[in-house]
Amino acid sequence: MQTAGRPAAWKTLLAFGIIYFVWGSTFLAIRVSVLEIPPFLCAALRFTMAGALLYAWMRLTGTAAPKRQEWGSAALLGTVIFALDYGCVFWAEQRVPSGITAVVLATIPAFITLLEVAMLRTQRLTLRLGAALLVGMGGVAVLMNNSLALGEQPIDRKGALALLVAAFAWALGTIMSRKLALPGSKPMSAAAQMLAGGVQLFLVAAAAGEFSRFHARAVSPQAWAALAYLIVAGSIVAFTAYIWLLHYFSPTKVGTYAYVNPVVAVAIGYLLGGESIGLRTLLGTLLVLVSVVGITTMKTAARENVARKRVELAAAD
Repeated sequence: MQTAGRPAAWKTLLAFGIIYFVWGSTFLAIRVSVLEIPPFLCAALRFTMAGALLYAWMRLTGTAAPKRQEWGSAALLGTVIFALDYGCVFWAEQRVPSGITAVVLATIPAFITLLEVAMLRTQRLTLRLGAALLVGMGGVAVLMNNSLALGEQPIDRKGALALLVAAFAWALGTIMSRKLALPGSKPMSAAAQMLAGGVQLFLVAAAAGEFSRFHARAVSPQAWAALAYLIVAGSIVAFTAYIWLLHYFSPTKVGTYAYVNPVVAVAIGYLLGGESIGLRTLLGTLLVLVSVVGITTMKTAARENVARKRVELAAAD
C-alpha cells in the first residue's frame, strides 16, 4: 500500500538495503550453521525462536491473538512453507553452495505463475510469460546439468532437487494462503506460521534422529553466531523493514528483492564463503534473473500478491 507522506530518504535507503543485503546474506548464514547443527533442528531453532519473539512483541503492542481457525490455517501453512520448504533448504545447504541455493529459489515466481495458470486460472499463458518461464527453467537446467560444468564442480543432484521441491512448496503455500483464514495483522500471521512450522520442524528433527547426534558444546561460536543472525537479522529486523516499506511503496517495488537477493548471495558466498563463481554459475544466474524480471514486472493483481506474500511468511531467505 502506498501512502501520501513519504519518509526521509535515508530511512528508505536503509530499509531497502536491509531487505536486499540482509536477506541475501542469510543463505551463507544457513550454510555456516548447518555444517555444525543438524539441518532440521537448526531450522526449528530459527523459526521457533523468531516466531516466539515476534509473537510476544505483537501481543505486547496490543495485537489480538489468532483465533482457533486462524491457528489451524497457520499450522497448515507452517507445514508447507516451513517444515517442507525451509526443511528442504536447510538440508540442501549441506550439499549445495549458498549462492546456487539463492538462484534456484529465485524460481519461486515461476512456480507460482504455473500454479496460477494450471490451478487457479487467474493467469493466462501468453507468449511473453511462456518465454520467461522457459528461460528460468533453462537457467536451472544449466545449474543442475553436470555435463555443462564449464570448469566448475558438479552440483549435488539430491540437494538441487530438494531446492526445487522447496521452491514449489513456497509457491503452493502462497496459493493456499489466498483461501485460508489468517490473522489480519501480517506480523502476527507470520509469527503464528513460524511458530507452527518451528514446532513441526522439531518433530522432523526427532524423527530424523538429529537430537542424538547433536552436541551443543561441540558447535563453534561461528555457527551459533550464524544462527543468531538468522533469527534476529534475517527473521525479525529484515521482516520489520519489509512491512515498513509496504506502508510507503507498492509491493512490486518492494518485491525487487527477488532479483537482488540472488546476486547478493552469490557475491557474499564468493567473498566470504569461499564459493566459486564460474561461467556456469554466471550463465544460470543470468537466465534465472531474466526470467524473474520478466514475470514480476507483469502488471497484474496476481503479481502484486506474489511480491507481498513471498516474504510476509518467512521473514528471511
